[in-house]
Amino acid sequence: MDSIRQNKVARLIQKDLSEIFQQECKTYAEGAMLSVTTVRVSPDLSYAKIYISIFPSERTDAVMKSLEEKNKNIRFILGKKIGKQMRIIPELRFFVDDSLDYIDKIDELLK
Repeated sequence: MDSIRQNKVARLIQKDLSEIFQQECKTYAEGAMLSVTTVRVSPDLSYAKIYISIFPSERTDAVMKSLEEKNKNIRFILGKKIGKQMRIIPELRFFVDDSLDYIDKIDELLK
């Protein structure tokens, strides 16, 4: 179970990363639309797992590769945004949130 502090930090990171991706979508998305669906922060606030939904899903591999290559730059920009509120900027790990694809698959099977 996450603490209140973890939840607040996760919401802050989610909001700011969404703004970063929205402002600089051409740099990170490479022709796809990104949305940050969930952020999970470790108890010591040093790691953050970021779950990203990517549309269209065919671009998933290219976008994930781009995010991993630009991870340090994204963390730097995030640090400038939340640096006054946090002492340590967590390390970012990006994961694909494929729940929308799973929902589409279930809908197709039910039809």
